[in-house]
Amino acid sequence: MTLTEASDALARGDITSEALTATALDRLEQTGKPLNAVIALNRENALEQARDCDKARARGDRCGVLHGIPLAHKDLFYRAGRVSTYGSAIREGFVPSVTATALTRLDNAGALDIATLALSEFAFSPTGFNRRFGSGRNPWNSKHIAGGSSSGSAIATAGRMVFGALGTDTGGSIRHPAAACGVVGLKPTLGRVSRFGVGPLSASLDCVGPIARTARDCARLLSVIAGQDAADPSASLADVPDYEATLDGNLTGLRIAVPRAFHDAPLIAEVAQKLEASIEVLRARGAQIIDCPAPDLGPANALGQAVMAVEAAAVHRPWLAERRDDYAEVVRSRIEPGLFLSATQYMNALRARRQVLQDYMDVVFAQADLVHLPMFASAVPTIAQTTEGPPETIAASLSALTAFTRSLNFLGLPAISVPAGFTENGLPAAFQLAGRPFAEATLLRAADAYQMDTDWHRKLPPV
Repeated sequence: MTLTEASDALARGDITSEALTATALDRLEQTGKPLNAVIALNRENALEQARDCDKARARGDRCGVLHGIPLAHKDLFYRAGRVSTYGSAIREGFVPSVTATALTRLDNAGALDIATLALSEFAFSPTGFNRRFGSGRNPWNSKHIAGGSSSGSAIATAGRMVFGALGTDTGGSIRHPAAACGVVGLKPTLGRVSRFGVGPLSASLDCVGPIARTARDCARLLSVIAGQDAADPSASLADVPDYEATLDGNLTGLRIAVPRAFHDAPLIAEVAQKLEASIEVLRARGAQIIDCPAPDLGPANALGQAVMAVEAAAVHRPWLAERRDDYAEVVRSRIEPGLFLSATQYMNALRARRQVLQDYMDVVFAQADLVHLPMFASAVPTIAQTTEGPPETIAASLSALTAFTRSLNFLGLPAISVPAGFTENGLPAAFQLAGRPFAEATLLRAADAYQMDTDWHRKLPPV
């Protein structure tokens, strides 16, 4: 079942929250841990909460839209009194005194928080690499990367361990693992979801969003977690629509721009074929497909990298001074350059954001509502391909994974990764849709319409 299907089944009384939660906990233990998806289980408390949910429903109490649904989240969402490791040795003993606003809103909607899920160390890898807790392993083939940094969130969702999970996205960290594992990942507009109580990487780029099996599931989760927050001044004051209410399958009149140049040399043939097939499904649903020039992603990628490096270095400077050897070398080597960029370089990068965004909008959205983009240029690689060999080779492979995602974080635009089939190595393929600021409803409508005519999201991994 998907999240929305499970919610409907609970409402009808076809199944109990206790049964769903017990199954989820068993799968996290038996399958999630071997795939390095789990940091810690909250078994006894989760089962107690599930029984309370069942009793409340039996009494006829008013229930939230996620009442009794077992979820689990990336281990950088703080819950007061619970260890939050941030996927690192340095934070293994950190116990926050506050709870993330996103978790509080899920609690208020009736969801259960049954486990903390693995991530790349300090959320700083697009592959799911983690020296301390073990790198995330893809549920379709454990020799392959799960994507990162929200690796555990995607593994647990794709492996049918939980019905959905929250992740964070600074350069693609929701979309990468969702694409690699064959589920849906939504990066909202910068500020659409509060970041209060969430471990930081880069304040100018970080976004909180859902990973789930379907666009409809993501719509329900986003409707719950989005909105202004007095505890986070950067959270947008814009009204939050009912995202699920817009999912009618009708794309008539929707204009989707396709930068065809991105389908040429950068993409291997089988990935390009998957993208073309997804475009035809959207066209059949009524969307107008418009060819457009390929936007120059170079400036946004480079400027975003500079901003992330400086802001990450500011967060990590005390720990680098005191516990430098507790970082994996590959993580430390990505943070330390930020210590040497000047304040002038940092401010110039931030000042350039408005113009770079305008340039992107002029190219892509002049005549379109959404843009259709690749997720990865090639098939999902093995863990060995991203960890072994000369440093320059590894760096190139990591850069290739983020080529089509990083720019959207710098621009602050919303984007969604959608499953689109499988490549010859048996690993999932995906496409990406991006929109104007606060166009999440349009993204979800397009992705949901696509999933009405495809069944990739219903395929089960071997686990």
